[in-house]
Amino acid sequence: MKNYIIRSFLVVGLASLGLVSCQKGNLLSNPNEASTQSTVPVSLIFNRIVNELYEGGGVLDGISGNQPEIPFSQIMRWNQYFVSNYSYYWGANAYNWSNTATMYSVLKYVNLMESQIPSQLGTTPNAYSALAKFFEAYLFIWYTQRVGDIPMSQAGSTANLTPAYDTQHDVYKNSLALLDTANTLMAAVVALHPTAAVTGDIYGLTNTQWQKVINTYKLRVLISLSKRAVDNADLNIPSQFATIVNNPSQYPIMTGISDNVQYTYNAAYNKYPINPNYTPYDFFESMSATFLDITTANQDPRTFIAATPAPDQITGGKQVGDFSAYVGADVNLSQSTLLTNSGNNHKGEGMYSFHNYLRYYVPTVSTVSSPTSAEPYIIIGYPEMCFNIAEAANRGWLSGVSDGQWYLKGINASMAVYGLADGVNIPIGDEYGNPLGTVSANVSQFLANPNVAWTGDGTTTGLNQILTQKYVAFWQNSGWEAFYNWRRTGVPTFQQGGSGIGTSNNMIPIRWQYPTDEQVNNTTHYSAAIASQYGGTDDITKPMWLIK
Repeated sequence: MKNYIIRSFLVVGLASLGLVSCQKGNLLSNPNEASTQSTVPVSLIFNRIVNELYEGGGVLDGISGNQPEIPFSQIMRWNQYFVSNYSYYWGANAYNWSNTATMYSVLKYVNLMESQIPSQLGTTPNAYSALAKFFEAYLFIWYTQRVGDIPMSQAGSTANLTPAYDTQHDVYKNSLALLDTANTLMAAVVALHPTAAVTGDIYGLTNTQWQKVINTYKLRVLISLSKRAVDNADLNIPSQFATIVNNPSQYPIMTGISDNVQYTYNAAYNKYPINPNYTPYDFFESMSATFLDITTANQDPRTFIAATPAPDQITGGKQVGDFSAYVGADVNLSQSTLLTNSGNNHKGEGMYSFHNYLRYYVPTVSTVSSPTSAEPYIIIGYPEMCFNIAEAANRGWLSGVSDGQWYLKGINASMAVYGLADGVNIPIGDEYGNPLGTVSANVSQFLANPNVAWTGDGTTTGLNQILTQKYVAFWQNSGWEAFYNWRRTGVPTFQQGGSGIGTSNNMIPIRWQYPTDEQVNNTTHYSAAIASQYGGTDDITKPMWLIK
């Protein structure tokens, strides 16, 4: 509740901070409105920034081109976890995006926080100075992943409204340096107060845990550069990765799911995004075949966490514990076809599975304390970190580290997030929440499945296993990471080519166009960036340096 109150006050009160106030006639300035000269507690500014990690860049500022990075959002459709069969309630499935948002609104608050630190905290090592560097790296990488080259070295200054663009190579190089600085600064804080919490932190992490987050996030960034690991020696991508993993005293990383950066919901104040507003509309959102084809083929108990059995399968005589009763929809199909196939005549018919109503829609959803409660939303998490280390080991970046060992750690950590273990009973309901029966989780059977059982370190098959299980572990968390991993590796195979994709060639775009205001207000530098990267056309089908 305390975190909610701080967050709510901040969203309303701090949104005007740094903006130019307007006075007309004899109107007095608002004494309750903060100005750029006001002293604002750094913890309050920090609270605003960390909330942006959950909401997504620009959501709180209403920036055009942004999508909320939350569970069951449009992003999760584009990650191919589920498919809308009726646009009125759940929107479209089409990948018809154009201009992106940015996260420069966060840079405004980071700069403000840094300006307030000297007068409020002096020269004593503090978490806010360290995390300012982390947030800078986070926001620049957030934006460059979408478009390519971006303003970085000249960004954030009101004295220069037409900043030059840095190459994507340099954005990553400088961001990695920022993360290294953040780790060094946070180490000094941890040495003084290792278990202290950071005031204003909605995630409830200690100084030590935030240092783990910095380095865990850096591992994510480094593995995202896998296509550039060989031809960019100055970035030292494999060696930087190995340095972190091999030196836990200097570069501590997450050691369990308790270190996750995650947004926890409660039924009183921070309700789960689809509870209770979307309760009557579960049957207008079908599960995606991309996800369910993987989990059902592998006898994965997370099938029962995510989905209901398809109505047609149950009326046809199958039991709730039969994996073949769980059927995903093909996003290639038009919405009209999906609606027909989903059997939305309210008679319990339909070809496809729906969301797990009992887990995600019931009013009592609050914690992960039981397998029938919605899990927190992970932003940066331990399961992903395990898979990132496994992938790095598979690629030969780590000496003496078993990719199979970290692969299994990642799976087990993901199971723990959803409260799954052998013998855990999972209640199964239909798309309306009517009880259908109970399934007993069998994690051991899943791990023994030929598709899942480890095939050996350093193999191509092993790499595909790692990437596939990382995708499953991203179910309803971690924003765009499932999409970015697919874009980088092609694993798993996303459905595309049909009319439901919505693009001119029915293929999934691999980047966004630059924001419209950047094109209008920074035309010279924008045009030069487009010319150098994409032949003069801001084309969403052309690869950026990161993924060439």
